Amino acid sequence: MIYAFILIVGFAAGIISGIVGTGSSIMLLPVLAYAFGPKQAVPIMAIAAIMANLSRIIAWWREVDWRAVAAYAIPGVPAAALGARTLLALPPGVVDVTIGVFLIAMIPLRRWMVAHNFSLPLWSLAIIGAVAGYLTGIVASTGPITVPIFMSYGLIKGGLLGTEAAGSLAIYISKAITFQRFDALPLDIILKGLIAGSSLFAGAFIAKRFVVKLDPDAFRLLMDGLMLVAGLSMFWSAIQS
Repeated sequence: MIYAFILIVGFAAGIISGIVGTGSSIMLLPVLAYAFGPKQAVPIMAIAAIMANLSRIIAWWREVDWRAVAAYAIPGVPAAALGARTLLALPPGVVDVTIGVFLIAMIPLRRWMVAHNFSLPLWSLAIIGAVAGYLTGIVASTGPITVPIFMSYGLIKGGLLGTEAAGSLAIYISKAITFQRFDALPLDIILKGLIAGSSLFAGAFIAKRFVVKLDPDAFRLLMDGLMLVAGLSMFWSAIQS
């Protein structure tokens, strides 16, 4: 039953993240943490996120801005490895609280970024990639902040979704390799990640047809709600543990 629930949530998360560029980890990570514990949830989500980002790259291949991907990913890859190593040294309760604080903190920060209407040069993506990479190594996803950042660089719709996914894919691969090196990615974790990721993969292709119809206000409201609920659920998990 728990795998059926994971697949249902993952499919819904794949559709939503395929439309707005983020949200899969926000929706699925608390379910994985409840089912398998926070220490297993993050490496499982890393495998699932690889599949989710791969699906968006395939869906929007022709619109990916590879210069932006390189600027973001080159510093982000080693930073993600460092963040993943930091995660493995933390006790489970700290992991839950860290994820919860991060998700809820993204609500006002993302609104502030949108309100100030940033226009970012290419070189700034390298700095952001290093910071986002390290945070992704610890807290599973920084999509709620990287999506508006790539939008501020000038990307929209398919170009935004494909480019953000390609940059994130490189960072998640680095994170997964780090988990493997420190024996945090055994075969059962990989299989669980592939199961969860398969539903994300399928959902992303269904989402493509809805991208052009998405209302910006609905996107902001949806993301705020997802981050709040997911963050509070991680706090509850920490209290329970």
